[in-house]
Amino acid sequence: MNHAALQNLFGLDGRIALVTGASSGLGRHFAELLAGAGAVVVVAARRLDKLQDLVESIRAKQGQAHCVEMDVTDAASISRALDQAISLAGVPDILVNCAGNTVTKPLLEQTEEDWDSVIDPNLKGSWLISTETARRMVALGKSGSIINIASVLGERVAGGVAPYAISKAGLVQATKAMALELARYSIRVNALLPGYVITGLNREFLTSQAGEKLRMRIPSRRFCELSDLDGPLLLLASDAGRAMTGTCVAVDRGHLVSTL
Repeated sequence: MNHAALQNLFGLDGRIALVTGASSGLGRHFAELLAGAGAVVVVAARRLDKLQDLVESIRAKQGQAHCVEMDVTDAASISRALDQAISLAGVPDILVNCAGNTVTKPLLEQTEEDWDSVIDPNLKGSWLISTETARRMVALGKSGSIINIASVLGERVAGGVAPYAISKAGLVQATKAMALELARYSIRVNALLPGYVITGLNREFLTSQAGEKLRMRIPSRRFCELSDLDGPLLLLASDAGRAMTGTCVAVDRGHLVSTL
């Protein structure tokens, strides 16, 4: 396969991508990645002011981007945001579910409020936005790709983050359940399971003594960088992954196969 054919296989020219939780972290990175691959990107978060600089950054690089206000835990907010996104760019071909939260406390100190603050955006939110977006795709007879950003903690556990691990395990199963029912509409649903990824928010911890102990439990003895997720995300978003649905792709430098 020549270079041009590879570009066409992984390219997203003419596609419309909606990215939730795009104000920071993985969501922001994925929005920039998809725009760079040729997609028209609509970024969503609860506060528009946190999205404006992202939109301007993408446009400065000759990309196409818009922003909408969305609370993924509120069905009415999702519906309004999708209506606005469709008026700005059209019905999405690609949905990337990045919105989420975590609370770090020992299990016996976790409260009902802590539980709700994690489960609602991580699991309920992904379910609400995925199903509503799929309805819009089906109504238009449009195929598409939904990508849930789960975690290696959806398949293993760690101390102090019980609701987070539970939410990501639920998201892994939700990915498979949605893939089963949406396949007949040519809508693919897959998940990325990142390991520990170095970002501006966690760099201090991951480079601390505690982070060093964690790194030594990973078989490759390395954390992931944001760029390590680029190829897997483009695979799931593009025609390169057209036969993939119900798949959970771990990007973790071997963390899941660790016995520690």
